[in-house]
Amino acid sequence: MVNGASETANGAAERRERARAGAEHAPALGAAANINPFGDLHALQHLTARLAKALKPQFEPYVGDGVRCWAEPLVVQRFGDYKSERPAGLTAWLQLAMAPGRGRALIAIDGKFVFEMLDRFFGGDGEASHPLPAELTGSAETLLMRLGAGIAAQLDPAWEMLARIEFTCVEPVAPLSTPPEIDSGEAMVFTRLGVASGDAKPHWIDILYPVAALKPHTPSLTAKVIGGDPEPEPEWRNGLTRSAMALRLPVRSVLAEPLVRASTLMALRPGDVIPLTFGTDVPVMVGRQKIGFGTVGTANGRAAIKMTRFESISLEDAR
Repeated sequence: MVNGASETANGAAERRERARAGAEHAPALGAAANINPFGDLHALQHLTARLAKALKPQFEPYVGDGVRCWAEPLVVQRFGDYKSERPAGLTAWLQLAMAPGRGRALIAIDGKFVFEMLDRFFGGDGEASHPLPAELTGSAETLLMRLGAGIAAQLDPAWEMLARIEFTCVEPVAPLSTPPEIDSGEAMVFTRLGVASGDAKPHWIDILYPVAALKPHTPSLTAKVIGGDPEPEPEWRNGLTRSAMALRLPVRSVLAEPLVRASTLMALRPGDVIPLTFGTDVPVMVGRQKIGFGTVGTANGRAAIKMTRFESISLEDAR
């Protein structure tokens, strides 16, 4: 991962309580290996870390200043297994339409975290009522839809590096606490984001993508992500250098720039002489950029300028 690794290194307390195997270990899981057609999802892991960084401003109004957001290792598993492993209690389910196609991604948020965000949004200290309500309130669902729209807006640019997928938060037809009607055997790519303020205990937000909806993008999802700046390919670099060296640039020299009154110019007639004076060295220009100075003379019977000194050229001057 790129963004979340340093933050999750703060301590084991910020890891999820239930150990999970990453997608790269799917072959060792027996039947689970059949639900992962991708293998190592390096690019998607990198995308999730990028998304976590972009979501920090989205969570600040609900979590507070100094919010940290990072990505956990992703997992491929069946939806029924995911639901059975979630902690008991109230959960909010948001659905995201994936266009093109009819795929639906899911966002799962713990109910306690929802009510803590709601309390802080209305000026409280971020404390949820105890015990929690059995259902989400209208204001809680309004906040969730607003948060879901913000996450969907950040998913589009995050996915742009891999695929053109447009995410839209779907208006619910049932309470957001109602689990979606998805077959328990459907394979999902499960990603988890950690959200915490300062040193507080983190909360988890899960984003699940249907494997079937991601299959058309398999080549991009399984691509290796190489850190750092790649070295240019030598043959390409040499060809670019040769092409740059073959460019033709206009070189000119300004011998003199006399100042003449407008009245004198208006009175000029054929045969009149405008006296010119110039020093030993004259400026030499390439386009509008001065590159140095030279002395006027002759070479092989032709007028020429002998370069005597060069000007230092900065990038700002070149622009």
